Amino acid sequence: MTPQAEPESQFLEQLGQRVRTMRALRGMSRKVLAKVSGISERYIAQLESGKGNVSIVLLRRVAAAMGAPVEDMIPTAETGPDWLVIRDLMRSATPQQVAHAKEILSGNGAARHGAFAGIALIGLRGAGKSTLGKMLAKKIGWTFVELNKDVEQQNGLSVAEIIALYGQEGFRRMEQAALAQLLERKSPVVLATGGGIVSEPVTFDLVLSSFYTVWLRAAPEEHMGRVRKQGDLRPMADDRSAMQELRTILLSREPLYARASAQVDTAGLNVDEAAQRLADTVEPIVAKQSQTAAPRAVAAR
Repeated sequence: MTPQAEPESQFLEQLGQRVRTMRALRGMSRKVLAKVSGISERYIAQLESGKGNVSIVLLRRVAAAMGAPVEDMIPTAETGPDWLVIRDLMRSATPQQVAHAKEILSGNGAARHGAFAGIALIGLRGAGKSTLGKMLAKKIGWTFVELNKDVEQQNGLSVAEIIALYGQEGFRRMEQAALAQLLERKSPVVLATGGGIVSEPVTFDLVLSSFYTVWLRAAPEEHMGRVRKQGDLRPMADDRSAMQELRTILLSREPLYARASAQVDTAGLNVDEAAQRLADTVEPIVAKQSQTAAPRAVAAR
């Protein structure tokens, strides 16, 4: 390999890794990405392995299929998850908001934090977010909300129909809008999020900053077994490499899931045992919220 070719080879390998990671974050198999983008599955495999010298037009189609900006595909110096949040917020900011952000970043302002919104559960499909979330909400007397169900109710379409009509990007916009509306509630809730919420930086950051977030963990085999019992194989139906895809998704999302306030490992536990472990984990937060709410109730009389 010539000295000139080595940097190019490294660039293609990094590009392939970034495409593979972003695909996994969104829970898309190669087969699904190929179908949505109109690019062959074989070519996507070559691209992800660092052997495909992709044109910018094809790269743009891959990015569009995943609902991501094409620049996110290009390997650059790592800037951390906060940079992605700031970048996406700045894109839609008003001139006044930009000025305020500059004031804060220069040290002349103070960031404002929203009120405590409740407990949010994150993790892969099959982690038990809905089942354990309902049990926890009933135990502590809070309202249970499943974010994907909220999105469906607000838009009159199933998640699958939304993605078919508006793509991943459209669904993420609706998800963010549903979350923003949820945050307007006055009382705390137990929130079950979709597994791929971590792929949208602004929405995930809103979850982390507004909720006490718990990552429900399990072994990949348990995730797959639970999903199959539910009769739900999205997005890996009829895919012989479903287990490998699941491992790839988990590997790509783990650093983001790990940003949660706490982790609950449900591996090897039955439902009641997992529910008790979750309740024990959040008990200090629930107790603190009860103490905070009590003086407010007295003052309101």
